[in-house]
Amino acid sequence: MDKTKLLDKLGADKEDRLLLAKVLDRADQAQNRNIPASTDFLSPQQQALAGDLLRLAGIPEDRYVRLGGYQGAERALLIFLPDWMDPTNAEDQSPIRCLRATFREAEKLTHRDFLGSLMGLGIVREKIGDILVGPDSADLVVLDTVEDFLLGSWDSAGRAHLTVTALEPAHLHIPEVKCQEVRDTVSSLRLDAIASTGFRLARGKAAALIESGKVQVNWRECAKPDRLLAEGDTVSARGFGKFELTEVGGVTKKGRTSVLLKRYV
Repeated sequence: MDKTKLLDKLGADKEDRLLLAKVLDRADQAQNRNIPASTDFLSPQQQALAGDLLRLAGIPEDRYVRLGGYQGAERALLIFLPDWMDPTNAEDQSPIRCLRATFREAEKLTHRDFLGSLMGLGIVREKIGDILVGPDSADLVVLDTVEDFLLGSWDSAGRAHLTVTALEPAHLHIPEVKCQEVRDTVSSLRLDAIASTGFRLARGKAAALIESGKVQVNWRECAKPDRLLAEGDTVSARGFGKFELTEVGGVTKKGRTSVLLKRYV
């Protein structure tokens, strides 16, 4: 199946088609030129779309790896591997680099401050992975193509002065993920019922939010309130955060199902 037919079958929109076409180009490059080839950084939603496309194209999962600079990274790139390359050696060919930007703790810089500063320098979002902000420093995962520029030219964020240095991935400061466990009983495992608990909304409002197209299940848009969820599913919504359905328990005497959610805060 050619590239256009694959993208048509996936139902990708205009913006996603360009991204996914580049993913296919990198896969073809690794196969035809017999060299490793990597994408830029992809958001979780883009990674899900890319995974769907690669399955549709018949590209097995052992022919590429996902790397984000550290275990659990949200933004990641895909490295496609030639036949001769062992997946365990993929990191040796990775274009990922790490930087640390230090500042005075009193400046109280946020993720938005750093991202805005980078965009102001003309760095596009796909060249930057996760931005890990601490009290007096921010660790960044970036592509090697922008590393030298940032080391030499990036000196401020907001009104704060930055000192930027190269960093080994093993020395990244990874903030603790804050989450809250929520136990409840629900009438069913329908998306609107679970989202009502996860987002602390009345069920009708949860259903309306889903139908508006603002809710994603496992990083794929879902506008069907009656979709049934399963253990391990992640639900997110713009403006409401995300949660994971970590456990589905038994049924109570009143016919309700016990669930355990992990809500990210």
